Amino acid sequence: MKNENIENKVVVITGASGGIGAEIAATLAEKSAKVVLAARRKDRIEEVAARISAAGGTALGLAADVLDRAAMRALVEAAVDAFGRVDVIVNNAGVMPIAPVGLLKTDEWDRTIDVNIKGVLYGVAAALPQMQKQGGGHIVNIASVLGIKVFAPGGTIYSATKFAVRALTEGLRIELHSENIRCTMISPGAIASDLQQGISDPASAKYIKELYDRIAISPGAVARAVVYAIEQPADVEIDEVVLRPTAQDF
Repeated sequence: MKNENIENKVVVITGASGGIGAEIAATLAEKSAKVVLAARRKDRIEEVAARISAAGGTALGLAADVLDRAAMRALVEAAVDAFGRVDVIVNNAGVMPIAPVGLLKTDEWDRTIDVNIKGVLYGVAAALPQMQKQGGGHIVNIASVLGIKVFAPGGTIYSATKFAVRALTEGLRIELHSENIRCTMISPGAIASDLQQGISDPASAKYIKELYDRIAISPGAVARAVVYAIEQPADVEIDEVVLRPTAQDF
């Protein structure tokens, strides 16, 4: 179904090869947005783009790692080359290797900080010059309810990165609103996706699997929140949406 405030908008989405990112892309394409999808694996991202195109949407899938600044710039350039502009970037790529701090999984700490914080910043750095050039845009950052309340033991490092996304998004809002660039943070709870698959600590993996099996809701809930933020008139900014399964207590 078309939406006049979404139709023909060019939306770049990171982490779009599955789960939340792919659902955001498909939902926006159904509303006649032009979606540019990024993920590290070329085969998977092209498959998602082909599926959207086969359903009648307009999609371009490109391999790009959010930690590769040149690749992120090239992603935005490809979107501009194909569609003339970038109206929205959805910084969705993230990792969630839950484990108690005492296990000292420092390599996982580094990866979590890099992807969840630097990945957002590099997405902003790639898209912001184009938005400034065209006189407006919209930055949507996917955070977490664990950026509101620390989940411990296990989620301390992940929560720290999502608290950082909160600070980054609010700072961007303050700095960029005068340039007609809106900023939105979406903070989901337990969402059925492959995010929880990257947990190496067996006890944490068991706990999260049992929790998600019991209460997780569809990625469509996040996609609808993104649509809600984007579809507002240009003079309305949705600063934050927090959404959880009704059964979730944190």
